[in-house]
Amino acid sequence: MKLTVKDTNGTQQGEFEVKFELVENGRGTQAVHDTVVAYQAAQRMGTACTKTAGEVSGSNKKPWRQKGTGRARAGSHQSPLWVGGGVVFGPKPRDFRKKVNAKTRQLALRKALSERLKAGDVQVIAELKLSSPKTKGFTAILSKLDLKGTTLVVDSAIDNNVRLASRNVEGVEVATADNLNTYQVLRPNKLVLTKSAFEKLEARLKD
Repeated sequence: MKLTVKDTNGTQQGEFEVKFELVENGRGTQAVHDTVVAYQAAQRMGTACTKTAGEVSGSNKKPWRQKGTGRARAGSHQSPLWVGGGVVFGPKPRDFRKKVNAKTRQLALRKALSERLKAGDVQVIAELKLSSPKTKGFTAILSKLDLKGTTLVVDSAIDNNVRLASRNVEGVEVATADNLNTYQVLRPNKLVLTKSAFEKLEARLKD
């Protein structure tokens, strides 16, 4: 597969050949699912916490005598039946992370990128640099590249001006080729990669 390289004005600068093998047919679908589920699970804080009957404050004194009051039997103020009592089977702090091996993660990334390439959702630009950290300059580039909706911008290393200029733009995420993951590839409407970032990503996918 060949990709067109553009400059930040949207002018064609040439073409280059994709060097990694695209994943065809249904292969890699399960790897993508497992990787995305693991990524989203890892984003969970896991800090929800409730107290059991043994942890809530209160004494062990029986609220009233067992018989003769006309009321139901009660043995503790900490009972889950009482307001302020403990919680039965409530959440406790836990780690939601799931293990996915390196080969599965790599296959998932190749599959996700292959599908986005085949769908025509990937644009490659020669380089991405801004002379000043102004949002106006960054949005002008997006407009010239005809990018609408959510967009992922990937570079080999994030220029500080680009980082500052893009952080106020809704629906735009900036990432590096070294840390790019499957969820980031699948989430946005369009992907924009610099040529150097694409080459770094190819090196990752060929290992």
